[in-house]
Amino acid sequence: MSPRSSTPDEHRHQQQHRQPAAAADRSAPPVIAGLLLAAGGGRRLGGRPKALLTYRGRPLVENAVRVLREAGCGPLHVVLGASAAEVRERADLSGCVVTDNPDWAEGMGSSLRVGLASLAGTGARAALVSLVDQPGIGPEAVARVRAAYRSPASLVAAAYEGERGHPVLFGSDRWPDIVATATGDRGARVHLTNHAAELTLVECGDVAEAFDIDTPPDLARLA
Repeated sequence: MSPRSSTPDEHRHQQQHRQPAAAADRSAPPVIAGLLLAAGGGRRLGGRPKALLTYRGRPLVENAVRVLREAGCGPLHVVLGASAAEVRERADLSGCVVTDNPDWAEGMGSSLRVGLASLAGTGARAALVSLVDQPGIGPEAVARVRAAYRSPASLVAAAYEGERGHPVLFGSDRWPDIVATATGDRGARVHLTNHAAELTLVECGDVAEAFDIDTPPDLARLA
């Protein structure tokens, strides 16, 4: 017996059942990637790579990855530089896309360029950029910055008592200009300065401390 053709009414009924799935696709949350810059060589720390500093018994880079993950960022991309092979061997970076920056000694700008390039084709609508040497910034602060995303043109930064800090969220529309202007240790500072009027600051001083681990006295903060 040949299969019975659908009547017009049945066809409309089937179409109505398919529509909610399409609507669900349109309402899917945007992909906000976590981009961790962990390439620094720790020059002022006697050449100890920051990613491998010990924090709570494990390499510091693992803590930074955990924070991004718990804040809801994904995919997670990590840029390594100094002692990259050792970091890969000692740190658990499972679930992350790990990229090496051969020019890490040039400064943060080169790592930011490498990281944004690694996100091409991922479908990410924004990159939430964090630094490996700021263990005082936890998931709650990162989640606040992530929640401020509005469009691929979004530009958002955490603030501490009104002063801009990290992490910073860059909508994907902004990536080409950041790649073109990120040099030396300035990172995205040029873009942030040129577009200050478009920047949304999210106060995080009540839930995080934005200190850096830069010098030997700072190591006490890792205890």
